[in-house]
Amino acid sequence: MKFQAFVASVAFSVLGTAVAGAADMAVKAPPPPPVPMFSWTGFYVGGNIGGAWSNSNWTDTLFLTRFNNNNNNGIFIGGGQIGGNYQVGQFVIGGEWDFDWAGNNNNNNNNGFITPRVGNIVVTNNNRWITTVAARFGVAVDHWLLYGKAGGGWVGNNNLTVTNLTTGVSITCGSFSTLTNCGNNTGGWLVGAGFEYAFTNNWTVKFEYEYLGLGNRTFFIPATAPILPGDTFSSGNRNVQMVKVGFNYLFNWGAPGRY
Repeated sequence: MKFQAFVASVAFSVLGTAVAGAADMAVKAPPPPPVPMFSWTGFYVGGNIGGAWSNSNWTDTLFLTRFNNNNNNGIFIGGGQIGGNYQVGQFVIGGEWDFDWAGNNNNNNNNGFITPRVGNIVVTNNNRWITTVAARFGVAVDHWLLYGKAGGGWVGNNNLTVTNLTTGVSITCGSFSTLTNCGNNTGGWLVGAGFEYAFTNNWTVKFEYEYLGLGNRTFFIPATAPILPGDTFSSGNRNVQMVKVGFNYLFNWGAPGRY
C-alpha cells in the first residue's frame, strides 16, 4: 500500500507540473485582419489650374477672304470640378463636370486684308469661361488611375466684333437683333486623357489634356451697317485645347474602407 501511494503521489506531482507549465504559456494572438485594397469608388470635389489655346478661322461671303487666327497665345484658366467614380476590379468608370474662368478675358484676333479699297479687317472675340461635362473611364493600378474622357463642352464668348483697322470703324455682333448665332456661348464635343494619383487616403492629384471641338458661328451684317454691309462672316475649325493640373478630395461614400 505504501508503494502504491508513492506511485500515485509521483503521478499527481508530474501532472500538476505539466498543467502549471501549460497555464504559464503565452496565448498566441489571432492574425490581424487583412489590409483593405484601395478603391477609387466615391464622390470627389476639387480644383484645377492650367492653360488653354484657342483656334478659329473666319471667312466672309462677299470677298471670300479667309481670316486666320493670328492670336493663338495661351491663356491662364482656373476653376473647379466635381464628379464620381465606381471601381470594378481594375476598371473605373464615372463622370465629371468642371468649370474654368479664362484669365484676362483673352482676345482672339483673326486678321485678313480685303482689297485696298476696303482695308485691313480683324474679327475679334473674347473667351471668358469654359465648362465641360464628360464621362471618365480608366484602369487603376493601386493608387494610380489612367483615364480617358469623352463628352461635351461650352465656351463663353462675348464682344464678337468686326473692325476695319484702316478706317477705325467696327461693329459688334450683339448690336443687332437680326443676327444669327450671336449668343454668348457656343458648344461642341470633348475628348481628353490624363492620370491621377492618390497620395493619401482621400487626397489625389491629377494631370490631363482636353480637346474641345466647337460648332461654327455666323455673323450676318445688315445692309445698313457702316462696315461691309450685307456681308456674312462664318467661323470654322473652332477648337480649344487645355492642359490642367488639379487636385481632388475623394469621399469614401459607398466604397470599401481605405488605408
